[in-house]
Amino acid sequence: MRKIVLVAAIAAGALSLAACSEGTEEAAGEAADSAMADAEANVEAAGEAVEDAAGEAGEAVDAAGDEAAETATEVEADAQDESEAEAAAD
Repeated sequence: MRKIVLVAAIAAGALSLAACSEGTEEAAGEAADSAMADAEANVEAAGEAVEDAAGEAGEAVDAAGDEAAETATEVEADAQDESEAEAAAD
């Protein structure tokens, strides 16, 4: 009788561990899925930030080029004693 109770207790313990193990596996899988989703969201946000920064840098370069062209026209007009419109036409 004692052996039957002991075997039943061992079997119940084994089933408890198996159920716990499955729960742990599922939790680990869900945590991995969640981490992957977070990583994807972070990569997407970083990509958007890079695109925005690149666009702003391009606009700054364009503005600097325009300003340099205007300054060159002013300098040429002063050097050749002509209007800016005449200097820009050259």
